[in-house]
Amino acid sequence: METVKDRLRLIGVRFALAFGAIAAFVVGSIVALLALDWDPVRRDIALGFLIVFVAIWAAVAVGDWLLAPDGERFRIIPMDTLAARFWCRRLTAFAGWFVIVWVIIQECDALGFTFEGVQLVGYTLGLGAIAIALEAVWRRPVALHGVPAAAEAETHHFGRGAANIAVSIGIVVMWGCWVAAPGITSVLPVFWLVLVLILLPPAIAASRHAVEHLLRPSGSSQTGDPASVIEATLEHGIRALLIIGAAALLGWAWDVDLVHLAGQDTSFARVVHGVLTTVVILLIADVLWHAAKAAIDSKLAATADLAQPNSEEGRRRARLHTLLPIFRNVLFVLVIAVAVMMALAELGVEIGPLIAGASVVGVAIGFGAQTFVRDVIAGMFYLLDDAFRVGEYIQSGNYKGTVEGFSIRSVRLRHHRGPVYTVPFSLLGAIQNQSRDWVIDKIAVGVTYDSDLEKARKLIKQIGLDLQEDLEFAPLILEPLKMQGVEQLGDFAVQIRAKMMTVPGEQFVIRRKAYAMIKKAFDENGIKFAFPTVQVAGETEAATAAVAQHALGLTRPVAAG
Repeated sequence: METVKDRLRLIGVRFALAFGAIAAFVVGSIVALLALDWDPVRRDIALGFLIVFVAIWAAVAVGDWLLAPDGERFRIIPMDTLAARFWCRRLTAFAGWFVIVWVIIQECDALGFTFEGVQLVGYTLGLGAIAIALEAVWRRPVALHGVPAAAEAETHHFGRGAANIAVSIGIVVMWGCWVAAPGITSVLPVFWLVLVLILLPPAIAASRHAVEHLLRPSGSSQTGDPASVIEATLEHGIRALLIIGAAALLGWAWDVDLVHLAGQDTSFARVVHGVLTTVVILLIADVLWHAAKAAIDSKLAATADLAQPNSEEGRRRARLHTLLPIFRNVLFVLVIAVAVMMALAELGVEIGPLIAGASVVGVAIGFGAQTFVRDVIAGMFYLLDDAFRVGEYIQSGNYKGTVEGFSIRSVRLRHHRGPVYTVPFSLLGAIQNQSRDWVIDKIAVGVTYDSDLEKARKLIKQIGLDLQEDLEFAPLILEPLKMQGVEQLGDFAVQIRAKMMTVPGEQFVIRRKAYAMIKKAFDENGIKFAFPTVQVAGETEAATAAVAQHALGLTRPVAAG
């Protein structure tokens, strides 16, 4: 049960075993009934008992296959174990009672009961089915999933919520329509409408939970991880099929021949056909959009870890992480626009003038929103040039920071001190990207004129090798620290310069570590750092003291001030 493939295979095997046994029993029982030379009455009675037995067995098999009350790991619809047992019992009781009532009505009709007598028996026994349904509504578990196992008294409740009241009223209305149907045939469409309104929402919710439960990899979060393409397609595809099936059921119940209606040229036929086609188009667009969105979100989740920025894989992931959100937004607008246009065309609206009018309005809006258009076009060119990606540090004029994200007209930059800049693309201009490929960092050190420069060169080279062998800094250093030579001969120091090549953004921490190691190595090897000094020369100690006293006198007014 660890992988999705294992779970689906096991579910298929359990289905084949459960319903294969029922099918084998039905075939064997029918053959036995045909082989026995019974009179028609006995044969009908035996057939009725067989139908009741098979129906109850099938209800038990369906409940065990979907809810697995005695084995949580086999459960298709996720819920608490006590809730699974509750719904399995109610499903079996309702199916068994319904089939028993149906068989009794058939037998009463075969035994010669009057039509009114058969109706009286059926309506009276039907109250039992109504009682089972109402009891299930009012004693249903508090939560279907995520509730820890507890006493049955704590799991069930006799709520008086609005949902329970509405469903109870619907069940009573259905029973009333069924009773009144022989005399008032127009109430049957109300029966089927109420039935669809009661069963369709929980069926959609159960299918969604089942798909999420079955197709999520083991250990993944039900809410945090993005859905896979198969999961999104199945979830929304099943929802579309349920809605279409409910519409077809209502069409059959209301005696609406959709095929015949599509060939008629009346206003009512055109409206009905257009509405139904519009619903199908919107459902298909919903499935396509969620499948595409799931594919993009899965790819974004895979590129969330940008790896090493200087590697080819890291650059590819950063570019995908930058472009995919924009592509997702564009795709959403495209799917919505195409679906709306197709729906309007099916409803009889001429979309040609609409498209032309939209074009004219678009041109007018473009003239009035030139800055916005300029921002959008500039952003497109920046992305095509791969000027920057999410996670890179860029600078443009007075704006600099790490790229956090994009909109259709601006980029969001996070300064290293915390502030966030939202900069329109048209204001960026020339961009300095400080996070692309590599950086060269230079270190300048001043030593005294009597220092051994060759020894200093060797020490710096060794420090570079030590840094490259350090497990913390090795992945960040592309070329080790090396002394380039004497930069200049200053008034009091010999300036020597060293350089190294690092991963962008990591040069600062390596530089600090290098300075500390250079200080320690130079102190241990007698190489002195130079710093400015002042020497006062005089003929006698008295003259020296006089100069010092004069200098002190010059500083006193400043201190007083």
